[in-house]
Amino acid sequence: MSSTDAIGVPTGDPAVPASCPAVAHAFWRPVRLAAIAGPSTPLLDAVLAAFEQALRARGHAWTREPDDATDAFVTTARLHEPVAWRQSPLFTGRKRYGLQAKPATYTFVQVTPAQLRELLQRFDAALAKAQPDPADFALPGLSTNAWQVLHDQGRRGGAMMCVARLLQAQSKSLRVVMVVGDTAVEAAYLFDLAGAYPRIDANCDQGLCGDLALRIATHLSTREVAGHRTEGEPVPRAQWRQAPARRAVLRASRELGGRAFFTRMVRIADLVDVPALTGAVAQQYSEGCFGTWDPVLRAQVVTVTGSQHPVAKASLVEDDLAVITGLLDDGSGVRVRAVEGLRNDPPSSEAVEFESIDRVLPHVELPPAFGVAGAVPVVRSKLHGHRGVVAYDPRRVEYVPLDVPYFHYLVSCSTEAQAHGVTAAFARSQALRNPGDPRTVVFTILPGHGLLMAEKWVPGTEPFDVLLAAMDAGWLEVSHGVPQGPMHYVPDGERMLLRLGAGTVRFAAAGRAAEVRDFGLPADGAGG
Repeated sequence: MSSTDAIGVPTGDPAVPASCPAVAHAFWRPVRLAAIAGPSTPLLDAVLAAFEQALRARGHAWTREPDDATDAFVTTARLHEPVAWRQSPLFTGRKRYGLQAKPATYTFVQVTPAQLRELLQRFDAALAKAQPDPADFALPGLSTNAWQVLHDQGRRGGAMMCVARLLQAQSKSLRVVMVVGDTAVEAAYLFDLAGAYPRIDANCDQGLCGDLALRIATHLSTREVAGHRTEGEPVPRAQWRQAPARRAVLRASRELGGRAFFTRMVRIADLVDVPALTGAVAQQYSEGCFGTWDPVLRAQVVTVTGSQHPVAKASLVEDDLAVITGLLDDGSGVRVRAVEGLRNDPPSSEAVEFESIDRVLPHVELPPAFGVAGAVPVVRSKLHGHRGVVAYDPRRVEYVPLDVPYFHYLVSCSTEAQAHGVTAAFARSQALRNPGDPRTVVFTILPGHGLLMAEKWVPGTEPFDVLLAAMDAGWLEVSHGVPQGPMHYVPDGERMLLRLGAGTVRFAAAGRAAEVRDFGLPADGAGG
């Protein structure tokens, strides 16, 4: 068997495009990748050659001379051999090649099956300890405080999340392709900043490199939607103090913190020693976004991005809030109203999802008990987090799946593709479109990323009460870890239970949190 056969690359004329999968994304476009030499291995060299062939066969471009049309750098690194930040295309590629644009970076790293087992066993044992031991996380390329990041991330997403953060730190790359094999490839994992780690099997339908080409094209075919714009007069301080949503979001922050809904913010400096972060990556990364519609401001009050200043989602202050009033015409961000006296950081990118959902769903007149005149969005509050759902009560909660391609070729946060996928899912909600539907909570799952849940207006409740009650009562059983690919729910008595293609689902019991440990492989009936 040749090396290209071993890693699943179609044989024949590479100029003939491979058959397009039945689960194609509508937004796919040709992309342009530039190969940058890095520390390598014979297997990685073979993989990159096959990957180039798979890309070209699907109509994409491959070059060794980066230019302003380059969508991403592709390079290599070796396990436990940390790349100097000055050698990392992520940190210095744009300046090195005189580019105006900032390409993404994908780093391929070989890990043998024995090395992967050793790492997973090491991290599993470390995460099982009642008190973490920093020595368990002491590995090349990590800063002295990295054990805190790996422990927090691993407790939420499992040992594979620790492996992901380790390889990202060692390779100085946010997107890493972990190639598993000795002399032939058995599988690959595609890591990103948000915590995805889907497994690509060597014998998958598209071939490993063909499937990887489609996954990377998915990443690169969409755009970020964080181009928010401040418009109009600032909200007067007196009006801001009267806004009930201000108090509601701050209260929800503490309530969610008490339920350990969020992991602590990831500070890049706590993970790896890199002296020059400005312009390359954000100083820190804060997960999740939540917000509610305010009847005084007649706008949504949401959490701000954590990329500019540290934001602890479990203990917000007023400077961590933003007011959003609608979508920009081109969909690249939202309209923001500044608030007198606040720092006025921009909102999280999920604000685009929040506004898009309201745009496609009905507006309703509320009962007099609310004391709110005029039509309001049918969704009262929304919560986006890096969690999964292992079970729900279909009498009270509605699940609205994304379109099928999103379960096979994953998108990520801050992207137009994710906003469109989430909006299309919620647009199909019967609970939100039918005033008589008794279900008051609606959610969707974003494979490799998390969830978005929404509540309706329920008399006698405050913002977020319905979501919190659903989680506390088990009507929506939230888990650590998220599905990494195809999934579906099956009936079991009065509940719908999560089923995966590969991996495990553990339900909450006796103070133990529910967990999802998935590899993203197909399952019968998956994706809906």
